[in-house]
Amino acid sequence: MTDFLIPDPHTYHHGLSSHFESESIPHSLPTARNSPQKPPYGLYAEKLSGSAFTAPRHLNKQTWLYRILPSASHIPFTICESPNALEAECRQIPNQLRWDPFDVDDSATFISGLRLLGSAGDIPTKNGLGIYVYTCGRSMPDTEAFYSADGDMLIVPQAGTLDVRTELGRLLVRPMEILVVPRGIRYNVALHEPRESEGARGYILETWTTGHFELPELGPIGSNGLANARDFQIPTAAYIDSTATHTIMAKFNGKLFRASQNHSPFDVVAWHGNYYPFKYDLGRFNTIGSISYDHPDPSIFTVLTVQSAVPGTAVADFVIFPPRWLVGEDTFRPPWFHRNCMSEFMGLIDGDYDAKTSGGFVPGGASLHNVMAGHGPDAGTAERASECELKPQKVGAGSMAFMFESSFMIGVSEWALAGCRKVQEEYNVESWTGVKRRFKAPGAGT
Repeated sequence: MTDFLIPDPHTYHHGLSSHFESESIPHSLPTARNSPQKPPYGLYAEKLSGSAFTAPRHLNKQTWLYRILPSASHIPFTICESPNALEAECRQIPNQLRWDPFDVDDSATFISGLRLLGSAGDIPTKNGLGIYVYTCGRSMPDTEAFYSADGDMLIVPQAGTLDVRTELGRLLVRPMEILVVPRGIRYNVALHEPRESEGARGYILETWTTGHFELPELGPIGSNGLANARDFQIPTAAYIDSTATHTIMAKFNGKLFRASQNHSPFDVVAWHGNYYPFKYDLGRFNTIGSISYDHPDPSIFTVLTVQSAVPGTAVADFVIFPPRWLVGEDTFRPPWFHRNCMSEFMGLIDGDYDAKTSGGFVPGGASLHNVMAGHGPDAGTAERASECELKPQKVGAGSMAFMFESSFMIGVSEWALAGCRKVQEEYNVESWTGVKRRFKAPGAGT
């Protein structure tokens, strides 16, 4: 388990994909009906649907909210002049890419500090994904809320603790934890005191499909292992009653829009359903590995997945590489050299990644190996792994790397290629041109 120094003051439900009910005032949930003529305490009933009404029961996502005023009560949205370029055109290139750590913008909030690194597909037809980084030095104003109509956002903090207020309640999200906010749910991101002065940085995977993040099937692993459902935390109801002017920021088809209203977007007194934000402590992941020979496929490190219509093929997988034991006999233990029909975007939360021990891949940075781009351990790591004594070995102590893996070919934004000035121009040269030639043809001598 991860030992956190910051106590978490919030309370949670536990268990991903369960149906929960939560009320911050006793008896504020209607009994035996969802939309009574007069809900308790003069509240309004509002249904939040994360799937089609007629989706199969096991895929149906919905939550009933009981709030002081309906979310429809606001003035019309207007488009924002945004420096973020969240809808920027992206170029697909075959080169391996790696970035130095992205600079923290002390003047930015979570919203103004969002930058698009890459994307694939199309938002309006709900087919694709976007990859972002956020860097911020300030909390969002208390009277501001944000939501994405484009897709579910998986947020991976790398530095700085986030105090996140959502319509359904609050979550404290620290580095080595992740947060998933489904499409349409409104939230505010504050930097947790007393560390606000340090700023915050992290990565975001947004999936634009109709599906949602879910636990992967375990197959022959059995009924337990990897990320266990009981370890996911869901907020409990906590409302704000305010008549101050609040701003709603909406991400809609990659653009930012703004509207105002004279009530808090966080005025949900009670709710029940299975469509909600949740967080997960990566330190609770139950790692599976080989105890005989060969390095298994990285799918054994999948925390969450968003599946496509093709069986076994993901729109996006969220994969981690936590501390673990390697014991394989007669085995090249780092991830093998490979080319993949999937795209692999990697980030490092802390420590050193065991397949990139020669430097260059550091916390706060990232890499992208697009569809069929050759990659693997750097030359130094490969040489050491080929010659080392194969005794039981603990790797990744104090480290956590992760991967966004997708069947899509990821295009890269101009900001990521040039604007951020963080691309390591010699990444592939420094990593692999030094791999030693060891081939000896039969009869060629010693």
